[in-house]
Amino acid sequence: MPLVSALPLPLQTVWLIPLYGFSGMVLSLPWATGWIKRNGPRPAAYLNLLVTLLAVLHGSLVIREVMQLGPQHLSFPWFQADDLQLRIGFDLSLTNLAALELVTFMSLVCQVFGLGYLDKEWSLARFYGLVGFFEGAMSGVVLSSSLFMSYFLLEMLTLSTYLLVGFWYAQPLVVTAARDAFLTKRVGDVLLLMGVVALSAWAGSMEFNDLYAWAATANLPPLAANLLGLGLIAGPMGKCAQFPMHLWLDEAMEGPNPASILRNSVVVTCGAVVLLKVMPLLQAAPLATTVLLAVGAISAVGGALVAIAQVDLKRAFSYSTTSYLGLVFIAVALQQPGIALLLLFAHGLAKALLFMSVGSIIATTNCQDLTELGGLGGRMPATTVAYLVGGAGLVGLLPLGCFWCYGLIVESIRPAAPLMAAVFILTNLLTALNLTRVFRSVFLGSPTPKTRRAPEVNWLMATPMVSLSVIVLLLPWIMQRLDPVPGIGSFSLPVALVIAGSGAAGVVAGSQVHLDRFWSRSRQQAVRVVQDLLAFDFYTPAIYRATIVAFVAALANLASWFDRVVVNGLVNGIGRVSLISAEGLKLGVSGQMQTYVLTTLVAIVLLFSAMQWWFG
Repeated sequence: MPLVSALPLPLQTVWLIPLYGFSGMVLSLPWATGWIKRNGPRPAAYLNLLVTLLAVLHGSLVIREVMQLGPQHLSFPWFQADDLQLRIGFDLSLTNLAALELVTFMSLVCQVFGLGYLDKEWSLARFYGLVGFFEGAMSGVVLSSSLFMSYFLLEMLTLSTYLLVGFWYAQPLVVTAARDAFLTKRVGDVLLLMGVVALSAWAGSMEFNDLYAWAATANLPPLAANLLGLGLIAGPMGKCAQFPMHLWLDEAMEGPNPASILRNSVVVTCGAVVLLKVMPLLQAAPLATTVLLAVGAISAVGGALVAIAQVDLKRAFSYSTTSYLGLVFIAVALQQPGIALLLLFAHGLAKALLFMSVGSIIATTNCQDLTELGGLGGRMPATTVAYLVGGAGLVGLLPLGCFWCYGLIVESIRPAAPLMAAVFILTNLLTALNLTRVFRSVFLGSPTPKTRRAPEVNWLMATPMVSLSVIVLLLPWIMQRLDPVPGIGSFSLPVALVIAGSGAAGVVAGSQVHLDRFWSRSRQQAVRVVQDLLAFDFYTPAIYRATIVAFVAALANLASWFDRVVVNGLVNGIGRVSLISAEGLKLGVSGQMQTYVLTTLVAIVLLFSAMQWWFG
């Protein structure tokens, strides 16, 4: 590892990149707290845009230096106590830096979009401060070379999710959504913490490279190895909204749309990056790999099925995020990290573009109910094009980003895992069906009262959409430049035809789905049963309330009863005995000093006599 001082300046100062986001949060405080009131909150937004632009430019310079010098590892001492040494390390590989550029660029684009979306929001400074906090934590996660720092930054992501989902905290549904998102992700974080503590005791180091060397020679008992593996994958499962910790992402749609863009594109990507970093530690934990496959398959197919039954515009795509991250989990479990990274990039950009088009629709119509929308195709051309490009980039129909990812992964895994290959093809079909269904509901048909006078969005929202549309169209070329796998076109023609055919079948099926402008539920009983099953997420929330929530509530009631009856009863009983004793003793108090002295002397004499008798 070369000396830090010998490296070019952009590499020496790479630690500044996460701090740009955190500095944006600090710079927003005077406006967010109301210290500055005269000029409104927009200067805080401009300052955040400036520091995020600096992060993007700095990251670009670092990528250029790494392409010339090769991957670098930087380490700075942070804390030392006895034999405990903690260091802040940065892994500067092309994949990490590409993920960093994705995070900072998407943050920049979403902040510009947010200026148009939240143009009348007087808490704008608070929103941009929270986005800066979000950005700093995500930048640190993708660069960190330490498991401890990754865990610490994931905790910051959990906190920032809670604060951003609860941005409009005056609404009861928003408060509930923020609480549920925080508690659900905390479950995964606590289990991950158990794995971190165990590794710190067994390996003696938190650096990933040291942990990889330890894992190659470690000889753990099977039970310990499997429990460690389950703990390490629990954190990414929560961050990526995977079954059974997937409900928080759906509820998080109560937050502002610019935050939803980040959450569905790069926040889940950060969780998957951590999973990629811990996978080499799971060589002796086959149970963890099996769980990853099962969770990924259930999330992929289940999320895609649930999405097609949603009538809320944002929720129709939030479940799609769960579905695609399930595919990433399958790729990671099947030892295809390069393809998993490509899928993360392709999905992140396409999904961000879709959520921008969704935000434009909501900002223009003040509606996100599919049964009340329609006829927007001719009135919002930029939004329509953004939706079509984002949808095409998300499914394997046209040769855009996800088409190549599907081809690579299906070609790689079909000999050994044909069932998982079928999961990819089925997910592609269901996603295309959902995208077509939503497109028909929103952009085609006759205008409704909500959409009759809907204009195109302002330039602050249209410019990021158009820019990101161009990037999604150019993504195959960008993926070739990254090239973490041997060529993005290295799959056979039959596989390409199957993938394109599944996408086309989904489009055809979506074009034939019956749409009712007045009934969100079918009037046919059999169809309604299936529709309700999917719309209510296979009744998972109800199952949770009847099992886990009821169990925790019963424990809480038992603890409350024990505190009230046993603990308080014991304390109050002792108090009553003391009062009764005092009442009895006060009758024997004469108030004469000689009586007290005599009593004390008699007690001393009796004490010494007893001691002499006992020891004599």
